[in-house]
Amino acid sequence: MPGGLDTQKLGVVFKSRPDILKGIEKAADEPYKVLLFNNIADYVYEQLGDPSSTEPALKRRRVDIEPSTSKNGAAAAAAAAASNGTASAASSADVASEKTLLEIKEISVSVPQRKKFDLCFTAQHLYARLPNTTAPVAGMIYAWKDIEYAFYIPVPEKTQVQHNYVLFPQNSYLTSLSKNSTPSEIEPLVFTVSAGAPKPGVVGGPNADAAAAVSDSYSTLFHWAINKCLQAGSKGVTVVSADPAKFHSLVKQSHRPKEKAVHVKAFRGSKDGFLFFLENGILWGFKKPLMFIPLDRIAAISYTSVLQRTFNMVVEVFTNEGGDTEATEEVEFAMIDQEDYGGINEKYVAKHGLQDRSMADQRKAKMQLAENAKGGKKGAEGEANGGDAEDDGLTELERAAKLEQQLQDDEDEEEEDYDPGSDADSDGSGASSEDDDDDDDDDDDAEGDEMDEEADGDEA
Repeated sequence: MPGGLDTQKLGVVFKSRPDILKGIEKAADEPYKVLLFNNIADYVYEQLGDPSSTEPALKRRRVDIEPSTSKNGAAAAAAAAASNGTASAASSADVASEKTLLEIKEISVSVPQRKKFDLCFTAQHLYARLPNTTAPVAGMIYAWKDIEYAFYIPVPEKTQVQHNYVLFPQNSYLTSLSKNSTPSEIEPLVFTVSAGAPKPGVVGGPNADAAAAVSDSYSTLFHWAINKCLQAGSKGVTVVSADPAKFHSLVKQSHRPKEKAVHVKAFRGSKDGFLFFLENGILWGFKKPLMFIPLDRIAAISYTSVLQRTFNMVVEVFTNEGGDTEATEEVEFAMIDQEDYGGINEKYVAKHGLQDRSMADQRKAKMQLAENAKGGKKGAEGEANGGDAEDDGLTELERAAKLEQQLQDDEDEEEEDYDPGSDADSDGSGASSEDDDDDDDDDDDAEGDEMDEEADGDEA
């Protein structure tokens, strides 16, 4: 865990309550919880002063509180936050001291916590706080300069139209790709808004009057507020929306049949979710862990496990920025409907010039090895016609399906041809038949001798 629990200070604060200390250690299994418990310890420690001191508590408090509210104390805290290099390092007290420019109340957040929060905008941060409180929630403080990607996506399979805003802070969009990747200290932020307009009293702060001009709907309000703050962060990040004109699924939505779905159902491992093919990359959500794969990090895409109704899509991803071809990992999305293949392959993979490796060398090699193992005419024909794979009139998905079926057929035929007991059985049966023949010959000879003896007796 980033930074870890401040066990020394927690031990001093809860010295008389080891049960609480034990509960904190058990519950601190996520970065935002670690930060929350450390902030609590800091606050209680300040209120108590140094518990090890023999001076009266009131006297100690007067001495110790002053530096924390002084400019030097604030500067020291800011320097400590900057040294950690992430938004999560900023303490709740530091962010709360910033001037709140805009606040939007009772917004449904699903990640990192599922609860309704008030979202507050300052010049430097976006943070969440519980209703009727003033303190930011630890782990839900986002520096505008650290936001790398922002999205506005319809919530799938909802009868009422709703949209999710998704904000990815620095180093958080590919953290689930590899166990060796360096995770962000703070999770992405996902919150949901309805299609309607904010009710009176929901929007507050000094900029509420300016926001009123763009409060026809939640989407116009949040687009205006988020883009304005992101532009001030000087990273050139803007909110990217899903556009059905650029990509949409061909699978009909039963709950809203006239509306084109911009998502594709899929599985990642055992978790079901949705893929969004956006202008700057592929987004996977909305269950933890979320993932976003930028276009410039996609090395190739291939289609595997092609069945009658579904197929799998494997995305090869550059794990290092800059396109290091030696460092890639594959992430597989399974059980995609066959109807979505055309849109994915033609309107996205081909349109963005992504490499299709469904018939890549390593996959061709498997087929060639199987043919070589079998030998015969099929292998010779495959060798002779190997260069005509691109001229067979098949789509990449059909070609991948043909390859998968060919490999399966080869394995089945090899299993049928191979009989591990045939040689041993034939040897054993052969030896047995010869022994039986010898026994029969001996019996015939004995019967012949008996008949000759009987004949001689009759003559006598």
